[in-house]
Amino acid sequence: MRRILIAAMLLAAAMAPAAAQTKIKLMVGGIDKQAYLPVKLTDQLGHFKEQGLDVELYNSNSGSQAATALLAGEVQVVVGFYDHTIDLQAKGKHIVNVAQLSISPGEVELVVAKDADTFSNPANWKGHALGVTGLGSATDFLTRYLATKAGLKPSEISTIPVGAGDTMIAALQQNRIVAGMTTEPTVSRALKMGIAKVGIDLRNPDTTRAALGGDYPSACVYVDAGWLDGNRETVQKVVNAFIGTLKWIDAHSPEDIADKMPKDYYAGDRDLYVQGLRDGKSQYSKDGVLSASAAENVLRVLKAVNPAVQGKEIDLSRTYTAEFVSRANGS
Repeated sequence: MRRILIAAMLLAAAMAPAAAQTKIKLMVGGIDKQAYLPVKLTDQLGHFKEQGLDVELYNSNSGSQAATALLAGEVQVVVGFYDHTIDLQAKGKHIVNVAQLSISPGEVELVVAKDADTFSNPANWKGHALGVTGLGSATDFLTRYLATKAGLKPSEISTIPVGAGDTMIAALQQNRIVAGMTTEPTVSRALKMGIAKVGIDLRNPDTTRAALGGDYPSACVYVDAGWLDGNRETVQKVVNAFIGTLKWIDAHSPEDIADKMPKDYYAGDRDLYVQGLRDGKSQYSKDGVLSASAAENVLRVLKAVNPAVQGKEIDLSRTYTAEFVSRANGS
């Protein structure tokens, strides 16, 4: 009788429906870029599912497009640059960074190889076109700041949206731009092809501080403030998943990380992809924490180049919260 009872219990357990997973739509402005690598890696490692999340990933051409989708209610979560939280507050919108994934932009200002000595210096950009992923994107803000810091007026350069990957490379090849800001794996591809050289490197904290005068935290997880208030448990699960991935990245080699990523992310050259990770692995946060001083530096940069922010009172405390990363880190 006991055996029959046990067998019946096991059968009932096997037939019981699996625990319902919370569905989430998450968008990123360039999911195959190494600057946003933690997104797909979190999915590949199974961390979303471990948290009871059914995450549908969406891709867009730039962070500004992803932010627009969030505000329209098309997605619940975005992974994009932290500077969008400040830009949107200045425009009367309230989105909140709940986990900081990167502590430097992971970007490079590529300059056309034949004129690298000239255009590696932003002071020589006067009257020229510079490539960015999209207008109003983080690459747009950063490019304009580098020019301003070099003494140029905003009107003395033009930024044009050329995306990343093949479209960025084509713009450099066709001399539509003298330089363009992009991330890996586009950087390594352009260098190998010989069409560009590194002008300004923002892939690690030290070079970022030298170029921008301080830290510039970039890729983060942000959500609409109103949605956050009604979905705190879900947000905690999302943050838990990403913090698990950041700790995994810190403990593994570039080769190990590459092995977990889809092969089509390599853009046809795994060795180049790994080299990009070697050059830029230090961009990733180890704990998801955004420091107050780093947030203040981002605001300083935006005030210098973003008309929407200039003259506005920005409450940085409303642009991010440490609540969820603190729990995820066990503190």
